[in-house]
Amino acid sequence: MSPEVLSELISSIAHNLVAAGQAGALTDELIPPVDKLAVMRPKDRAHGDWASNIAMQLAKKAGMKPRDLAEPFAAALAEADGIAKVEVAGPGFINITLDSASAAAVVDTVLAAGAVTDADKHLNKVNEYGRNDHLGGQTLNLEFVSANPTGPIHIGGTRWAAVGDAMARVLEANGAKVVREYYFNDHGEQINRFAKSLVAAWAEANNLGEAGYQTETPCDGYKGAYINEIAARVQAEAESDGVDLTALAHQDQGLNDDGEPLGEADTEVREEFRKRAVPMMFDEIQKSMKDFRVNFDVWFHENSLYADGKVDAAIEELKSRGDIFDKDGATWFESTKHGDDKDRVIIKSNGEFAYFAADIAYYWDKRHRAENSADVAIYMLGADHHGYIGRMMAMCAAFGDEPGKNMQILIGQLVNVMKDGKPVRMSKRAGNVVTIDDLVSVVGVDAARYSLARSDYNQNFDIDLALLASHTNDNPVYYVQYAHARSKNVDRNAAAAGISYEGADLALLDTEADGEVLAALAQFPSVLATAADDRQPHKVARYLEELAATYHKWYNVERVVPMALTDPETRGDDEARKALEIAKNPEPARAAARLKLNDAVQQVIANGLDLLGVTAPEKM
Repeated sequence: MSPEVLSELISSIAHNLVAAGQAGALTDELIPPVDKLAVMRPKDRAHGDWASNIAMQLAKKAGMKPRDLAEPFAAALAEADGIAKVEVAGPGFINITLDSASAAAVVDTVLAAGAVTDADKHLNKVNEYGRNDHLGGQTLNLEFVSANPTGPIHIGGTRWAAVGDAMARVLEANGAKVVREYYFNDHGEQINRFAKSLVAAWAEANNLGEAGYQTETPCDGYKGAYINEIAARVQAEAESDGVDLTALAHQDQGLNDDGEPLGEADTEVREEFRKRAVPMMFDEIQKSMKDFRVNFDVWFHENSLYADGKVDAAIEELKSRGDIFDKDGATWFESTKHGDDKDRVIIKSNGEFAYFAADIAYYWDKRHRAENSADVAIYMLGADHHGYIGRMMAMCAAFGDEPGKNMQILIGQLVNVMKDGKPVRMSKRAGNVVTIDDLVSVVGVDAARYSLARSDYNQNFDIDLALLASHTNDNPVYYVQYAHARSKNVDRNAAAAGISYEGADLALLDTEADGEVLAALAQFPSVLATAADDRQPHKVARYLEELAATYHKWYNVERVVPMALTDPETRGDDEARKALEIAKNPEPARAAARLKLNDAVQQVIANGLDLLGVTAPEKM
């Protein structure tokens, strides 16, 4: 019997008690929905398999003391099939002990779950266990990473790649339709700075400094070996297209009668670099994402908002709603009407669009596309974007939407890459940063994705390269993957010993270690639902680590395949040896039940790792 089934049973009992007049002033309308009736695992196993605080939740509404309300709940629960014992404890907790068959039913539930319909999209052989449809009917636009196309993706963007894709997988497992989107900032000053940096690198490589060309990287420009690489690629591509960059640069600068430059004006050559280099960075970013197992449904270009007139259209929409005004020669969004701390300029006095104008158009576009329009637009932004939340939510409200519902903004914190307790700066190509390709080259995709997805993105995080490269139980991804590989090895050994679980009696899973594993398996559906609702995929990783720990402990005390009894601590101790024989040399029926439990753990670990975009190996 799972926590979800117990919650449904408790809800039904609550309504029955109201109908029977045994719940004081409580009415049906005052009873919370089933998903709010939490069933918890007691810390002290002497208190049963599960516990409920339903009586304390409803006592005030019922006008009763919690213990007085708990008693009729306990009496009704005790009569339910599969429940061995119910006790009221403390101020009104209801402790529930299941019979062994009922507790073990989760094993059949796990293994009987059907295969997922889109199996070709999954890394592992997964099934439907844990999945639900409570977010069904919703289209969620999830925008993440969205790094400027001015360099390789650094460690902060890598964190969002791991968390964002895991988030999408978790939301889909709860029934939502998720549109993964990458927003390319290919419009504005960042791109100009990128182009200027490339021109300077090109001029230096071609010894054009003496001719008056700028060869030093602009103070606000981009540095790193990749700038030289891209500049050389642009030059080669231009030459193959018959474009002479040097001649074009001379034409831009203008020369006097003595052939000396008139001034610094690399407008045309800069544009040549911009139009060729930006697509090159697009290609690099897309390849990095694909290699990291992140596949986006939409690659959205900021420049298209201007080219297609969507910025103008969105501003006109806000103007029709009375939220646009003119002042000091500029056009303003009256965001203070909707909770922002100050109004925002959207068209500057010189006629140029402020950056926020694109944000307005982008949100409006997400919500009103002809295909896959977003019911919920989720933005995953870096730590430096915290100040944007007020204006973004004001804009959402101005369009008639509900902030926090139709628009949700998640802010990720910084990642520090460490080795032996010291910060790492290991990228020669991108300068003094760590990139996605750097990280993967050292620890691999699995370890990189898992380590970044297992941490709460609301908190700063230190990633230890030495730990992630190790094959020890201190390495969390190794620990979880090894549990899966170990379960596969149990299968191989069982097959060699002629053991199968066909017709297994799961009631024989009655030891304390069995019970711990069964309870862990039963909690997976609620963990998955909570991870989606809270937008916290790291909860899946932490669950997997707890399940792996429980499984490893079970493996060490309960055997499927018989083993020789060589433990010196039991020699001469008949009672200890007899107890060890039961665990290490089980009779066939108990071995079959344990094998089935082993395979249920294996399936849930595969399901969970798949949600994080991590493989479930068969051998390690």
